[in-house]
Amino acid sequence: MRLKEIVDRSRRIVFFGGAGVSTGSGIPDFRSAGGLYAAEFEGLTPEMILSQSFFYLDPERFFRFYRRYMLHPEAAPNAAHRALYALERADKLRGIVTQNIDGLHKAAGNRRVYELHGSVHENYCMDCNAFYPMEKVLHADGIPRCDRCGGVVKPWVVLYGEAPDKYTVMGACRELSGADTLIVAGTSLSVEPAASMLDYFHGKHLVVINDTPTPADQRATLLIRGDVVEAMGELGLD
Repeated sequence: MRLKEIVDRSRRIVFFGGAGVSTGSGIPDFRSAGGLYAAEFEGLTPEMILSQSFFYLDPERFFRFYRRYMLHPEAAPNAAHRALYALERADKLRGIVTQNIDGLHKAAGNRRVYELHGSVHENYCMDCNAFYPMEKVLHADGIPRCDRCGGVVKPWVVLYGEAPDKYTVMGACRELSGADTLIVAGTSLSVEPAASMLDYFHGKHLVVINDTPTPADQRATLLIRGDVVEAMGELGLD
C-alpha cells in the first residue's frame, strides 16, 4: 500500500515529525554524520551548551552558540510543510506533533501544531514575562535584555534538563490517541519523552518515513526509507 492510498482512506491523520522534515529548508539535523551534534563549539559539545545548567552557568556563550547554529531566519517551508498544510485545509490532518523549534509548520499555515520543544519565535523576559520575537535574540549584542525591565530574555525552547510544557504534551497525546493514521517522519525517535508518546496511537495505519532505522519500524504499516520531502511530495498536494 502506498502513502497516497493510506492518506486518501484516512480521516484523522496525525503527523509526528523531527529534524528531517526541515533539512529540505536548509536547517541541519542533529545526529547525522554532518549534523549539528558532530561538531564542537569552543571546546564544548552542543549537548552541553544546550542544557539548562549551562544556560544559567554561562549565558553569554550559550547565546553565541544559539545565534550561530539554532537560528535560521532565512529558512522557508518546503514541500513537506506545504503538503501538511494542504491536508489540514482538507480537514484530514488533525494535528502536527513536532520536535522542531524552527516554527516552519506554522509559517506554512498550519494551526493544529504541538511544538514539543518550543519555538525560536517565542522568547520571554525571565523577570517580567514580556514577549519578544526571534529578532530580539538574533540581533542582540551578547545576552538579550528586556526593553522594559532589563531582565534576561530566554528563548521558549526546551533545553536539556527541562521538561516540555505539560499542556502541549497533553494536547499532542490527545491527538495521537484519536488518530486513525499516524505518519512519523524525519526523526530517529531517540529523544524522550517524545519517542514514548507514540504509545498513545492505536489507529489503523502507522507510516514511518526516515533515512535511518527507528524503533517504530517493526510496527509500521508502511515503511519508507528515504527523504521526507520527497516522500510527502509524492502526495501531489504541494
